Amino acid sequence: MALFAALPLWGAETVAHPFAGITHISRTETMPRPLRMQMLRIDLDAPGISFHLTGPAGSRETVRQTTLAFLQQEKAQAAINAHFFLPFPSTDINSDLIGLASSGGNVFSAFEEPAQSYALVAHAPALNIDRSNRASIVHHDSGFADGKHVREPANLWTAVSGSAQIITGGKASIPTYIEPPDLIGLLTPGGPGKYSRGNSWYEAPNARTVIGLSADRRTLFLFVADRSGGGLGMKLSEVAELLARDYGVHEALNLDGGGSTTLAMEDPATGVARILNSSSDNPNGRAVGSNLAVFATAVRVAPKE
Repeated sequence: MALFAALPLWGAETVAHPFAGITHISRTETMPRPLRMQMLRIDLDAPGISFHLTGPAGSRETVRQTTLAFLQQEKAQAAINAHFFLPFPSTDINSDLIGLASSGGNVFSAFEEPAQSYALVAHAPALNIDRSNRASIVHHDSGFADGKHVREPANLWTAVSGSAQIITGGKASIPTYIEPPDLIGLLTPGGPGKYSRGNSWYEAPNARTVIGLSADRRTLFLFVADRSGGGLGMKLSEVAELLARDYGVHEALNLDGGGSTTLAMEDPATGVARILNSSSDNPNGRAVGSNLAVFATAVRVAPKE
């Protein structure tokens, strides 16, 4: 488990309630570098809240699509990018997701030991939201050869996996590298950045996408940090510390980041959807292997007397 220093507070935060059960938080910081963050805090008990993950299609597991296009296609109120995917980079719009994925109860991508192991841990945990909006972190059950079963008594319905769990029990759980002399770690040194304990992929400031849960598992958090538009990216230890300390996030997974990081939302007044963060790929966001859509109802405003 990695340790981290406290992230000082020097910025500003705005809070809005665009839909029933959804709080939108926009936050900036000036230390330890310029930071731009967006977060949706979702009450899983609120009437009208539901979710849908990109489903299987195409010649691989899914067909790549921008987060904004997925939101518009689903007529959802918000959407965020989700799984890491392959092949990338590639002009092939057909993709294979890395890790467990379930859409509408169809478990179509399995836990796995990815070939890329300097950032992605083997059999990374997933976050599952069942049909009744009961959410939990689920883990690979090695007793089944297909990799599509979990140890917990959970009904897999909408399941999202990332590179690793970065908050566990309200504390940072950033994975470390397998290196002598103790050889204890979940990641393998190497990769294009020659990553290691002294040069962790998780500690390079970058655009980040994170999904998390409160301690009572009744609040879901969708978080993004920018590395463009004035933001200079975040270390995942910084993300974990901020989410646990300031928002009570108890469990969290790191999802696909960098140029994939996208959080989109419909304007409740106009119905027009837009990207909330600043994509470091292109203004319309990257076409990614999977997206998570959020459905909600408009906030009713009492008429003036």
